[in-house]
Amino acid sequence: MPENMPMRTIKVLDIGQKTIITKRNMARIIAAINMTIDGYCDHTAGIPDDEIHQYYADLLSSADAVLYGRVTYQLMEFWRDLAANPSGDKTMDDFAAVMDRTPKIVFSHTLENVDWKSARLADGSLESVVLALKETPGKDIFIGSPSLIVALTKLGLIDEYQLCVHPVIAGGGLPLFKNMTESLILQLIKTKSFKGGAVVLYYELQE
Repeated sequence: MPENMPMRTIKVLDIGQKTIITKRNMARIIAAINMTIDGYCDHTAGIPDDEIHQYYADLLSSADAVLYGRVTYQLMEFWRDLAANPSGDKTMDDFAAVMDRTPKIVFSHTLENVDWKSARLADGSLESVVLALKETPGKDIFIGSPSLIVALTKLGLIDEYQLCVHPVIAGGGLPLFKNMTESLILQLIKTKSFKGGAVVLYYELQE
């Protein structure tokens, strides 16, 4: 094992019937998503200014992979097209380039293939794929779809939540934690504010 591999504390999480052990050197599973102040995930309702685009470009650059469901993946294909045909807006184009090269794993019951070079369909269940990723030493794995965040929360496989809350009241849409039936207590570990009013809240499960 490389000497510079970061060491991580062993944690045992008991959520419902799931007991998950987080071992040293396992890749972290991070839920990273934008949401409105009233709790909805609507990609049209946020305020994606240059600062936020740069933040997410840096975040993706630190990732081994990002996991998407079908709907979010198809929305993200916008960035593939922009990478192929730059707009001239440096921040947007830079983010598109990072998104284009970031490895993506797509979970879908309907897609038979994906044609983005940096993407592949998952070759197993969400739980089995994520457990395998956690056992592989490496950089962080990001979860970018509401449905996957909820499913992995129920499985006890999220190590950290990074929720970018935009100063917008959407008034409706897809709730981030739709269909959650159990209460979880999270511990705020830090925050990051943007000039446009958005705030990233970083949470871990309270031990």
